Amino acid sequence: MSNLLEKAKNYVSEKVTNMKKPEASLTGVGLNTVSRDGVEYNAKVSVDNPYSHALPICEISYILKSAGRVILSGKMPDPGSLKANEKSMLNVPLKVPHSVVVSLVRDVAKDWDIDYELELGLTIDLPVIGDFTIPLSSKGEIKLPTFKDFF
Repeated sequence: MSNLLEKAKNYVSEKVTNMKKPEASLTGVGLNTVSRDGVEYNAKVSVDNPYSHALPICEISYILKSAGRVILSGKMPDPGSLKANEKSMLNVPLKVPHSVVVSLVRDVAKDWDIDYELELGLTIDLPVIGDFTIPLSSKGEIKLPTFKDFF
């Protein structure tokens, strides 16, 4: 009897392992708005849902680093759901206070951009499996606007 139970457990485990899962990628990070409170960046995430039904997104967690320091971290609870059999574009707002931007003056003064590293975790509620987190990361530069960009 235990042999049969073990075979059943292995069969289910193999099927769950080979199940299609959503795939995601960070397509870019850019400057969104500048306000009195701070600077808001926008991270764009492309997610491909292989299922024939919508999948709820539990949360999106993020850590934004510059020059090896964490400048922002947080969670975006319940950002919606992924459309069935489609690619969805998610916008993740990252609001950085001016006090943090000022602390990056050395990096900005060199080349008028901010070198960043973004770590993002997209947690999706998959049927049968439960919560499934897709880890994403990206490194790059965010160019800051110049006076020429305003005119």
